[in-house]
Amino acid sequence: MKHAWYRILGGMVLAVLCAAGLPAQQAVQQDALKLYREKKYSDAITICEKEIAANPNNMDSYSVLCWSLIATDRYLEAEQRATEARKLNSYDTRLMEALGEAKYFLGKNNEALSMFQRFIANASETSKDIGLVYYYMGEIYVRQSRFQHADIAFSAAVRSAPTKDYWWTRLGYAREKTGDYKSALTAYEKALSLNASQYDAKNGKERCQEKL
Repeated sequence: MKHAWYRILGGMVLAVLCAAGLPAQQAVQQDALKLYREKKYSDAITICEKEIAANPNNMDSYSVLCWSLIATDRYLEAEQRATEARKLNSYDTRLMEALGEAKYFLGKNNEALSMFQRFIANASETSKDIGLVYYYMGEIYVRQSRFQHADIAFSAAVRSAPTKDYWWTRLGYAREKTGDYKSALTAYEKALSLNASQYDAKNGKERCQEKL
């Protein structure tokens, strides 16, 4: 009877410890994201590395790690870690975006474009990153002097995030480069309505007005 009571008591203690451990584990996982949002990127990287060492399949940790590496301009490391993580799950859209972004900043335009296109094919139109991805695609097309493609990409970007004055400015620039000065002027004016001190939009507006 005594041994049975010990077994019951031991089971109760174990259950309490397990129940207590679950929130603690979740708290550790959430800390990295919290630190990232607080722009404490080095601390977030340290936590993510520890989490990945403990669980190499932790895609959440890989995602925050890559975001933090990008935020600290460690693009080559971000590219390497995102590539590593995608071997575990190639359909994680967070890692598609991070890998595309890392490649964008490394100047690997075609590889970045391919990854962004893959992201769009797999992500929801309501994804919080969809506008940013379209923006980066627009910038790549500008780099490649494919201004009509840039117009399409930037147009999609501002549909997703209509308050980004700089994105409207870049849309105006892409349209201006295609010779569509009227539409370019509309985009520049929208940018200035959002931010009256947007220098590039001011200059772009003046150039287009001279052409019309």
